[in-house]
Amino acid sequence: MSQYTDLRVMMVDTQVRPSDVTKFPIIEAMLTVPREEFVPPALRAAAYVGGSVDLGHGREVLEARSLAKLLDALDIQPAESVLDVGTGLGYGAAVMARLAASVVALEEDADLAEGAKAALAGIGNVAVVAGPLAAGHAAQGPYDVITVQGGVEQIPVALLAQLKEGGRIGAVFMEGALGTVKVGLKTEGKISWRFAFNATAPVLPGFAAARAFVL
Repeated sequence: MSQYTDLRVMMVDTQVRPSDVTKFPIIEAMLTVPREEFVPPALRAAAYVGGSVDLGHGREVLEARSLAKLLDALDIQPAESVLDVGTGLGYGAAVMARLAASVVALEEDADLAEGAKAALAGIGNVAVVAGPLAAGHAAQGPYDVITVQGGVEQIPVALLAQLKEGGRIGAVFMEGALGTVKVGLKTEGKISWRFAFNATAPVLPGFAAARAFVL
C-alpha cells in the first residue's frame, strides 16, 4: 500500500468509525477517495490529520469526521441526485459520487472551481458548475439531497426551493464560534430541522444573516 492509502485507513479507523459512522458505503468511499488530491499541493501531508484543511479564500475542507457524520445523517441512496454547495476542490463531491447517482458540485470562487474541475475530471457522475452558492443550481434540480460544505447562519429560500419533496438538506449552522449540524426534511413544501451533531466551519458567502442596524 502507498503512504496515502495507509493514511486513509488510519483516518477511517481513528476519525470515522469511532464517531459511530458504520454504513459500509460511506466507509468504502472514504477508504477509496484520495483526499490528498483535493487539497492544495503544499498541504497534502496534512490531508489526513484530524481536522479541517485550509483551502485559502476563507474556505476549508470539512474534517473527515464531520463529513462522514453528515453523510450518515443524510443517508444518500444509489438512485438519488445531490447538489453539493461550496464544493471547494471537490472532496465531498467525490465521496458522494460513490453513494449517489449524480452530484452537481457548485462553487463560486473561480480558482476553487477550476481546481475542482481538474480534481473531479475522471469521475463521470459529477458535474462542476460555477456560480453564486446562495443561488444553488436550479437547472439540474430539484435534488434529493443538498449538502452545504461550510457554515451557514441562514439558508436562502432559493436554495431550499431546489430540494425535492421528501428530500434532505444538511448544513453547519454557526452562532458565533459555536456550530451545530442540522438535517432538514422537506414535507409539504416546508423544512423541518433536527439536530445531528456539533461541528464548526467558516460561514460561506451568501449564507450570513443580515445584521440589524443599531443606533
